Amino acid sequence: MGDVAKDLTAGTIGGAAQLVCGHPFDTIKVKLQSQPVPLPGQLPKYAGAIDAVKKTISAEGAGGLYKGMGAPLATVAALNAVLFTVRGQMEVLLRSEPGAPLTVNQQVVCGAGAGVAVSLLACPTELIKCRLQAQSALATVGAGATAPKYGGPMDVARQVLQSEGGARGLFKGLVPTMAREIPGNAAMFGVYEGLKQYMAGGRDTSGLGRGSLMLAGGLAGGAFWLAVYPTDVVKSSIQVDDYKNPKFSGSIDAFKKILKAEGVKGLYKGFGPAMARSIPANAACFLAYEVTRSTLG
Repeated sequence: MGDVAKDLTAGTIGGAAQLVCGHPFDTIKVKLQSQPVPLPGQLPKYAGAIDAVKKTISAEGAGGLYKGMGAPLATVAALNAVLFTVRGQMEVLLRSEPGAPLTVNQQVVCGAGAGVAVSLLACPTELIKCRLQAQSALATVGAGATAPKYGGPMDVARQVLQSEGGARGLFKGLVPTMAREIPGNAAMFGVYEGLKQYMAGGRDTSGLGRGSLMLAGGLAGGAFWLAVYPTDVVKSSIQVDDYKNPKFSGSIDAFKKILKAEGVKGLYKGFGPAMARSIPANAACFLAYEVTRSTLG
């Protein structure tokens, strides 16, 4: 089995493990990011992450936490396959000789390169996922309550293609997606490699146990979000923005308006669930990737 095939297989399995662990946290993150700013004297729809979990379960059952999982299940597997494969190919390019370990700085470069490739796949997927996750947070309550706008992932894609400028509509938010994926993956792979080398005491990292791999993977996932969280808030806000009456004219405008309306806190809406998700989800992802990769030889 070739290296590319091994990376594709291991990345796919890692992606599936990541999604099953992390999707409920992600749903809460998007609901908190996309809930409207309350009018003066009114309380926000969700007081915080725990409140959002309770209200989601009481309104939609436990399945509500797995809303919008169909699209990413197919694509998170593909995203991770691309991420790990492109990173693997960049490692080959940067190696001085076959089998030589890379430095942390070289892993940062590999992560950034993989982030470019992943952005193109991630943008339409995230747009579909965010619209499905956010529709209950954006729905009007009481007498003016409306039926859900989207019936599922394919329905979102169909409506966007029909009424939001065709294929271009699916790539709304590409700039903030790239601004998240490139530095985020650079940080994640750099931290992952740095921690593995530190735990191995400068020796070969292939002998590290599963606990060490999970710890390195979990902290690397946390590093991703620490590096880029505000750009993710901007991305989600743009992707769920109304096409006909947009609140934001672009990324910079969204950044300024969120900052003005809600202060720095507004750029970190949903940060708790994002971090709570990222650590176990990435621990599962990196462990599944490494175990699969070593099983394949």
